Amino acid sequence: MSGSRIAPWLTESRWPTVPIRLVARLGSGHTPSRSKPEYWTDCTAPWITLADVWQLRSGQRNVITKTKEKISPLGLANSSAVRHPPGTVILSRTASVGFSAIMGTEMATSQDFATWMCGPRLEPRYLLHALRGMAPDLRRIATGSTHKTIYMPDIEQLRIPLPPLDEQRRIADFLDAETGRIDSLSHARNRQLVVLRERTNSLILNTVRGQTEPGLRKPSGINWLGNIPADWSIMPVSYQFEVLLGKMLNPERARGTHLAPYLRNTNVQWDRITTDDLLEMSFPPEEHHRYAVHPGDLLVCEGGEPGRAAIWDGRMDKIYYQKALHRIRARGYTSPRWLFYCLRAATAQNVFAIEGNNATISHLTGEQLRGYRFPFPEQNVQDRLVKCLDSNSHHQEELVRALHSQLTLLAERRQALITAAVTGQFDVSTASGRNATDGVSA
Repeated sequence: MSGSRIAPWLTESRWPTVPIRLVARLGSGHTPSRSKPEYWTDCTAPWITLADVWQLRSGQRNVITKTKEKISPLGLANSSAVRHPPGTVILSRTASVGFSAIMGTEMATSQDFATWMCGPRLEPRYLLHALRGMAPDLRRIATGSTHKTIYMPDIEQLRIPLPPLDEQRRIADFLDAETGRIDSLSHARNRQLVVLRERTNSLILNTVRGQTEPGLRKPSGINWLGNIPADWSIMPVSYQFEVLLGKMLNPERARGTHLAPYLRNTNVQWDRITTDDLLEMSFPPEEHHRYAVHPGDLLVCEGGEPGRAAIWDGRMDKIYYQKALHRIRARGYTSPRWLFYCLRAATAQNVFAIEGNNATISHLTGEQLRGYRFPFPEQNVQDRLVKCLDSNSHHQEELVRALHSQLTLLAERRQALITAAVTGQFDVSTASGRNATDGVSA
């Protein structure tokens, strides 16, 4: 596999490109046998796994100094795991393809990583940024159905521009400073998203419990809900709604004679239903009433994120639903939109995780959903409170879209800055890089 296919931007380099293996010693990792307890007791050797990637990625850290797991000296001696010296550069080549960092101390890695110990012609920090420049291309060419992987023969073909060592260090200094600045802005935007989500969840919870409603209050009898207005009723979902699970999919039904599109778990996100990737299943005419989804029906996820819900808007005339979803249809006494907010409040309070059939519930059964109890005020009160929540939701969505747009712009400019610096498209000695964040400053 050619280097230009892996990283097309290499053709723009003002410096010659070389295979990384010629200027750094390529290695890999290993997982000692889990069946041997002695390999996992009295552990002293830091051992990098994919679990460490998520923690590091959230802060875009360059150096890894701590790991979630360690292995014992015996495990190290009796397996193919190798301790690498500080300064070794790592690249994740499976699942989270393209993550890179530098070892801050002597460490080993799992087999999910490639490693390079840099020789005298290569600055580790420069290699780190070069690998980050090619990360999108690595993810693009990764193969595999369950977990995407870059295999070692392809890793061996990776090439980088190779300027003089002093220039490498100048580029690394420049990118350390400028990408650090961009990462700080990204962290601030992500923190704003967290605050917005927390504020929205708090507003929904207080509305569902009638916190601002005048008059006397009474205990709801539900721990997470607390007190509610004295004239509000607490009832099981089944008293107000019909709750039915969708149709089971099997190979025969996927090839039946009455094929029609259906919604599945992944199509139902919070307050949003996607229809750009619908699949089809056979729904004979006698099943249409049972499995059809009508405008105003509330669809609730059984698994994945139990309780996640959205209301069907009727954008298609005929559509059905799979077993992974519950269809909730009002009996005429209460608003599906009110129940949607009740479910959202309960999910934010981990109600389904705590009260389910496991410590971390994997499925929300129909029986459980029918039995869950929520507050149901009079219809006119529901409508008034839902109107307020919908207005707030619309405003919050606009803010979230703006923040996501800025995060995308920051990521694009970060990537462009790395590519331009590593390929020598500008002189980092005189560049500021501050225009990299024009329009998205704090």
